[in-house]
Amino acid sequence: MDALNRKTAEQCKSAEKIPVIAVLENVRSAYNVGSVFRTADAFLIRSVYLVGYTAFPPHKEIRKTALGAEDSVEWKHFREMGEAISAIRDMNYGVWAVEQASGSVSLEQVGFHCQAGIAVVFGNEVTGVEQQTISLCDGCIEIPQLGMKHSLNIATAAGVVLWELVRTNMNKYSGDK
Repeated sequence: MDALNRKTAEQCKSAEKIPVIAVLENVRSAYNVGSVFRTADAFLIRSVYLVGYTAFPPHKEIRKTALGAEDSVEWKHFREMGEAISAIRDMNYGVWAVEQASGSVSLEQVGFHCQAGIAVVFGNEVTGVEQQTISLCDGCIEIPQLGMKHSLNIATAAGVVLWELVRTNMNKYSGDK
């Protein structure tokens, strides 16, 4: 770890975070949840919110794919999306669903600046973000897809969206504090 100049779990916990929250709504696969934890750790995002029947730590399958990131990333579990969104709004964060929907904004055009913070909601592997949740959000972000398929695995979608939010804010947040 020293040769790679990597932070310890404790250093990650105390580092300045990019004000992004990944919200997982009713994600069936604990492996997908673990992958999102690992991505959240890699990009030093603020936290992961797990909603509904989404698995949460401690969990064997999460641990297998998170590789310990569930220990370095702040997380919270909520029974219902309304509770999670209320907590997010209390922090003055915007809330955006990652979903193909009428009026959605293409990811490369979003141009968020994270001073205020943003939460991005990723939905169930089959049904996506619930319509009731979309109605509580500020809007929808759509990942451009150029091939035949028009869906991505939730862990892949989270990686793409989280990287774009981090990439566009790299100059503001070094994560070294």
